[in-house]
Amino acid sequence: MLFFENIPVGYSSEVGTWQLNDADVIKFAKVWDPHTYHTDQKAAEASVFGELVASSLHIFAICTRLFHDHADKIQVIAMLGKDRIRLPKPARASDFLIYNTVCIDAESSNSKPDRGIIVLSDTLARDTGEVVMTQEVTLMVSRLSDQYQFSEG
Repeated sequence: MLFFENIPVGYSSEVGTWQLNDADVIKFAKVWDPHTYHTDQKAAEASVFGELVASSLHIFAICTRLFHDHADKIQVIAMLGKDRIRLPKPARASDFLIYNTVCIDAESSNSKPDRGIIVLSDTLARDTGEVVMTQEVTLMVSRLSDQYQFSEG
């Protein structure tokens, strides 16, 4: 488990990987984002994308799931913001995606000594290196010093 003190500026980690597939892209999109380029192979081929692509909502959901499953188990109290989201390339239904994160800011809370605020710069890319999403996420994170209170005696 990682607490605020364990996540300095420069901390980096591969959060996880995900294999997209046609069936999952279509199933997700039929419920949450039913544009035909997400739900219908033939319509997708005739679209600007030329093939079936995952919804941005699906991409966000994948990142959320991978972060939850991340081996480092960052002790998040709350997400405070998601900023500078960019989707420079579509995530194709056949893509193998790799999620990486880097801490670009870390500040202790002056008013709440049991927590700090970190900003993570995230990248989701195809295994070829082509970036499909970038974002900055601001998180409130528990401090280690307040998790373990030992008394002598």
